[in-house]
Amino acid sequence: MASDGATNNERLLAAARSDNEDMLLEVFDEGKFDINAQDGLGNTALHYAASNGYLEILEHILEHEDCDVDPQNRMEKATPLHLALRIEDQDLRTAVVSSLLEAGADTRIKDKNGETVFDLVSPEDTEIRTLLRKSQAQASISKDDVADDDDDDEGEYSGSGSDEE
Repeated sequence: MASDGATNNERLLAAARSDNEDMLLEVFDEGKFDINAQDGLGNTALHYAASNGYLEILEHILEHEDCDVDPQNRMEKATPLHLALRIEDQDLRTAVVSSLLEAGADTRIKDKNGETVFDLVSPEDTEIRTLLRKSQAQASISKDDVADDDDDDEGEYSGSGSDEE
């Protein structure tokens, strides 16, 4: 209806760039789109929502099961988490970073300058630094827990689990 010849991937990116939740939900309803579609600069809808602090758009995108939370754009090799750190409003920055971390954003990815999000966050920004440290600690704990998840339906440890009969 309001597509004007644009593909659903183009409409998805436009909705994220312009904080247009109605358009985003139309695209979601229609389907036939790639949640990780990139524009010419390699930015995804998640990059735009995160960098601009569009929380409603961000949450919709993160709830999509195929969403890659760590895509890197072409120009800066920046992830949405890298870009979120540039938001000037402290509360909004904290909310966006928190949402990305809860969705599993990787704090170890380096941008084109070899910088991780820890390198980019101001030493005075203790709230964000605490969120990043907690996320990193949780990620290391989760790796230990993953090995146990495969054993739920088997009575004892069996190594790879590939020798089922």
